[in-house]
Amino acid sequence: MASITTRVKQHRDRLRRAGLRPIQIWVPDTRAEGFLDECRKQSLLVASADKDDAELSEMMENALTDIEGWE
Repeated sequence: MASITTRVKQHRDRLRRAGLRPIQIWVPDTRAEGFLDECRKQSLLVASADKDDAELSEMMENALTDIEGWE
């Protein structure tokens, strides 16, 4: 049986031949201290801004009426 290193290399080589390439994505650590507080703060800011945006409200209302009858 091939070593784990060999199998990983073969897998990556197959993906590259398929036209893919590896990338690394960094995302917020949801376990970090203060993460929930920051989410709440940003959510309240967005909600406050959206509340005063008449065009957004109209667009949302139009979107809701557009989905009637969907199953």
